[in-house]
Amino acid sequence: MPRGLDIKRVYDEHAQSIYAFLLNLTRNEPDTHDLIQELFIKLARDGQALANVKNERHFLIRLAHNAAIDLMRRRATRDRTREQFAAENISQFAAATDPDEQLFREELAGALGELPPDQRAVVHLKLWQGLTFEEIAAILEISPNTAASRYRYGLDKLRDRLRLLYDELKSTEP
Repeated sequence: MPRGLDIKRVYDEHAQSIYAFLLNLTRNEPDTHDLIQELFIKLARDGQALANVKNERHFLIRLAHNAAIDLMRRRATRDRTREQFAAENISQFAAATDPDEQLFREELAGALGELPPDQRAVVHLKLWQGLTFEEIAAILEISPNTAASRYRYGLDKLRDRLRLLYDELKSTEP
């Protein structure tokens, strides 16, 4: 550790108030612990970080605030990216030459995208990978009954979402 900073003294004097401040900002204990750790590691690495500071507590709170804001921005960016990917209508189906079949494939891909991720995973593994509920349960670390329930709920949602389109396409067949 670089000379010039008594990190133990700084921690003892300020960690509790900084922790309370960060917990109020993040509303999340693990995040608060991580931010406190990052802050004091940064201080320990830079032995002169507090050398010209007039008020240690104010300076440390500002560092903590900046770290919390950075964390929230990273999370917001990650969440926006996740939402954008989830909103994209990604199809696992090959294009069809028949326009009705293509429409059904697009609607099915959209309906699958609307399922909650846990149901979508089970439906995919059951229908497209041909796995048993026991195999799905082992892969996803859930019980076979939970896998079967998620499958049933997922199929119900798909059926409800696609029923009108299916009936319409069926009625136009020669």
